[in-house]
Amino acid sequence: MSFAQAFPLVSQLPNGASGASKQQNFGPDLSVRLICPDCRDPNPKIVEEFGSGDLVCGDCGLVLGDRIVDTRSEWRTFANDDGDDPSRVGAASNPLLDGLDQLDTMISFKDGGSGMARELQRTASKSTAAKTERNLLSAFRDIGNMCDSINLPKAIADIAKQLYKRTDEEKILRGKSTDAIVACCIFIACRQGNVPRSFKEICQLTRVPKKIIGQCFKVIEQAFNLTARPTNGQATNGGSAQPAGGASTGTSAEDLLARYCNYLDLHPTVQSVCRDVVLNAREHSIAQGRSPVSIAGGAILFTTQLLGKNKQVKDISQVAGVSESTIKLVYRLFCAAKEQLVNPEWLESGKADFSRLSAVDGPKVA
Repeated sequence: MSFAQAFPLVSQLPNGASGASKQQNFGPDLSVRLICPDCRDPNPKIVEEFGSGDLVCGDCGLVLGDRIVDTRSEWRTFANDDGDDPSRVGAASNPLLDGLDQLDTMISFKDGGSGMARELQRTASKSTAAKTERNLLSAFRDIGNMCDSINLPKAIADIAKQLYKRTDEEKILRGKSTDAIVACCIFIACRQGNVPRSFKEICQLTRVPKKIIGQCFKVIEQAFNLTARPTNGQATNGGSAQPAGGASTGTSAEDLLARYCNYLDLHPTVQSVCRDVVLNAREHSIAQGRSPVSIAGGAILFTTQLLGKNKQVKDISQVAGVSESTIKLVYRLFCAAKEQLVNPEWLESGKADFSRLSAVDGPKVA
């Protein structure tokens, strides 16, 4: 039985192309049922007798299997010291560590103050774990801690770990530091999990320069043929430029609005209007060439002013991570084309009003 491998190389895809045709995956047939060969009952009464380790037919008593494993809870205590610890096994196996030795030997710290326990632990760690395994476990630990520090879900951390393991197996980033690879894996995992983060946020999290992350991103994207989820329109003014290879589009401004509006404690209706403003701006090529972060910040300022839910430019600047002058510049561009950005229904219902748009100090628009 074979299953599809996570992040396959481009050379391993069918015909070496972009993966339009997928390999056929095989799995267990769940329609197969266990019945008694004597009773032939379509709804058999199968009984598991854990005392004897047998699988018995409840109607005729025929033994269908023996030496079955008792999967019930353990009620005896196997701990040496005091306390109720019925566990006699280790932690659950980690699928990300498949192929590595996941059984550890724990040496007690109680050595009477002789220091022998520390020496034994150091010797055991050197003899049982290879250097590659230690590096992999250390990278997994860093990915988990970084994802937890910015409140990313566990699924994103698992994708990043899986991508790091495949990158380490294929040796496609020789010479790059572990921190750079970890930063790139987190960045790609956020895109794959539909919770995109900007390069600037990843740089602040990992302390890795943006240039290094971009280099690793291009190599990984071309090696594994990564494709980001499609966005509405190409990333011309609402998203960043496409990297070499053209396999994925950049993060768009509307992808960042939900998080920014949540941090600013804005109502979901404000977020919906702000998203429509961004889409209208892209359609009419307004603020073309600006970064997604700048457009998101300017759109939030424009929308809050339009709906009378005023927010300070300073607060928006802190959330978006861009300067106040940049947000004001995008805001002035939106105000100059307000008739194209605002839907007539908003004005008719009284929800929006052009008179609420106030002038802000900032760079003049040519």
